[in-house]
Amino acid sequence: MVRIQFAIDLHYELLYPGTDFVFNIHAAQTASQLVISEQLQISQPVQTTIQTNPATYGRYLRLTASQGPLNVNYQATLDINHHVGDPDKIGETPIGKLPLSVLTYIYPSRYCQSDRLALLAMNEFGQLPKGYRRVEAIQNWVRQQVTFRGNSSNSNTSAIDTLTDRVGVCRDFAHLMIAICRALNIPARFTTGIDYGADPALGPTDFHAYVEVFLDNRWYIFDPSGTAIPMGFVRLGTGRDAADVSYATIFGSVTSPPPAITVSAITEAGRPWEKPRHRTEALSTDGATPAF
Repeated sequence: MVRIQFAIDLHYELLYPGTDFVFNIHAAQTASQLVISEQLQISQPVQTTIQTNPATYGRYLRLTASQGPLNVNYQATLDINHHVGDPDKIGETPIGKLPLSVLTYIYPSRYCQSDRLALLAMNEFGQLPKGYRRVEAIQNWVRQQVTFRGNSSNSNTSAIDTLTDRVGVCRDFAHLMIAICRALNIPARFTTGIDYGADPALGPTDFHAYVEVFLDNRWYIFDPSGTAIPMGFVRLGTGRDAADVSYATIFGSVTSPPPAITVSAITEAGRPWEKPRHRTEALSTDGATPAF
C-alpha cells in the first residue's frame, strides 16, 4: 500500500462573466484507491457541483464563474492498495465476453485511429501469445519507437501523427499504445493522473497520461512513456482518449499559467505504507468486472 498526498493549483483570468468550467481534478474513488481526506478551495463565491461517472469513478467539478481572477485549489490524501497479478497468468478477455461498459474501448476514437493501424499491429504483434505479455510487448515497442520530448506535440496530435513524427509527450505515447491495442481487439483506455516519482529532469510535476488495458476482466496499468513509477500513480479520470479527460474544459475566454502541482509519498514506521517503486508484477486500481 502507498499513501500519496498531492495538491493542484489552477489560476485563471476570466475575460467575460458567466464562464462555465468542468474540472477533472478530484481523485477517483475506486476499489483500490481510497480518498482519506480532501479539500477544495475556490476564490469566487460560486455554487459548485461534483458528479461521479458510475462507469469510471471519475469525479467532475462543475461551476460558473464571474469575470476576473479565479483560483481553484484541490488537495487530497489517499491510500492505494493495488491489486497485484502474475503477468504470465493474465490472459485476454474474448470479445464475446466483454462487458458492455468495456466495448467502447475497442473502437477507434478521435486520437486513437486503431482502424488505420490494423496491418502494423498484426505484423508486429499478431503472432505473439495473447495476454499480458503481448500488451507489455506493445508498451515496450512504443517506448522504442518514440522519443520523449517536451513541447513536441499539441492538442491536435493523434496516434498516427506520433507514429509518423516519432516524438511526443506522455499523452502521445498513451494514444499510440491504445490505438495498437484496439487494432488487436484488446480494450484500452486513456487515463490521467498525478505521478509520484517522475524524473525531475523532465520539468515541474505535471498531470500524467498513462494506459489501462482490460485483461482477464480487470483494468491493468501500463506506462508507455516510461517516465514515472506506476505504483505512484493517482488516478483522476479515464476515457477513450485525451478528449474525454481534460483536467479543465472551459466554455468561455480565459488566460492562465500552467497548473502548479505538488505530490509526495508518505511513509511512517509501523504503518503499511511503502514508497512507490518499479515492480515487475501487473498492477491495477480497479476491481474485477464480471464477464458478459
